[in-house]
Formats: sequence, structure tokens, C-alpha cells
Amino acid sequence: MSQPIAVLTGASQGIGEAIAKLFAKNNISVGLLARSKDNLTRVQHDIESQGGQAHAVVTDITDLKAIQRAAVEIKQHLGIPSILVNNAGKAIRKSFADITTDIWQQTLDVNLTGTFQVTQCFLPDIQSQHGRIINIASIAGKEGTAHLSSYCAAKHGVVGLTKALAKECKDISVTAICPGSVDTASLRDGMPELEPDMQPDDIANLALYLATKAPAVITGSCIDVFG
Repeated sequence: MSQPIAVLTGASQGIGEAIAKLFAKNNISVGLLARSKDNLTRVQHDIESQGGQAHAVVTDITDLKAIQRAAVEIKQHLGIPSILVNNAGKAIRKSFADITTDIWQQTLDVNLTGTFQVTQCFLPDIQSQHGRIINIASIAGKEGTAHLSSYCAAKHGVVGLTKALAKECKDISVTAICPGSVDTASLRDGMPELEPDMQPDDIANLALYLATKAPAVITGSCIDVFG
């Protein structure tokens, strides 16, 4: 049997890096997408040094043409993916009164529109393999959080997109992970006073289960995860 192939956005650090490395350790080839060339190269090198297979493409998921180019390159180097993990995200902590239209749009572009664009680009491949899509949402996609209005709105959209796509595409599994606070650089930068409940590996372990072992009947589920 050929080695499964996954595409992962936001793969250069934090939760994305943890998922990429765990997938590779479990014999899944990983297409790595992120904006940071140095970090992305480091993750690819780490995976390959441990005997895994990865191919990194510097990609801004708010740029549809960049996503399309990345899809072609990944398929040329790794093959047709059967797993997609939409992990890329961005949270800007501001009071509601201080959220500008630019901040609002930027947050939606990365968290929601980026997820839509990547999914739409890779969906035919995932369907051809009867594969799985995993969206990394947030508990902020189900609840409200002060000073994170734009992020909450975007992640609520990701949860809704997950449920709708699961109903529309019966030939694949579509799920979302909705974590509480995870110890990442972005969380420490944005909310330094917070004591995180979990480590990135906690989310990676669930992502691996959803990608490989979870029953297909849980499609449409948006799973809350707390430490």
C-alpha cells in the first residue's frame, strides 16, 4: 500500500509543526504550507532527518494563485493527497472599538477565507481518495471571547463551514478540532498572561486519530479539546 499523503497549512511552527512531525513519524508524507521560509525549511529538514518524507512550499493562503501553484508542486513531488489539515490561523487581540476594517478583513482572510480557498483547491483530490479534511478551529468558534471578536467570528465560520461541507460531501470525512488554550508562540505573544492548558502535541495526537483511525461516521463533528 502506498504511503498516505497529507497537506498541512500553517506548518512552520506551533500546532502545525507538531502535526507535521507526528504525521511523518506515522508514515504519512507531508506537504508543508506556510509563509515563513526559514521555519518551513527547518521543519522539512527535521522530518527528513528522522526518515520522514516532506515537501515544503512557501505559500500565503490568502493568495489563491499561490495555493494553486503549491497544489501543483506538492502533487508533483509527493502525489495525490488524501488528507488535508487546515491549521493556518491568526488572532489579533483588540477591543471591539479598536478593530479596524483592515484588522477585521485580515483576520477573516487568514482564518476563514484561507481555509475555504485551500479546501476548494484540494477537495477534488481528497474526494478522489475518499479522504479526510481536518480543520483546526478553536473553542472561540463556539463561544465568545472578549477582545477577540474578529477571531471568534472567523472561527465560528470555520465551524459552520465544517458542518456544511460534511453534509455536502458524503464521500469524505470532514471534522474540526476546537482547542482551548495551547502553548504556542502566537498565544504567548498575544496573551502573555494566560497559562495554557495544552501543548501542541495534544492537538497533533487528535489530528492523527482523525486522519487515520477515526470512524467516518463522525464526519461533521467539531470536537472540543481542553487540557
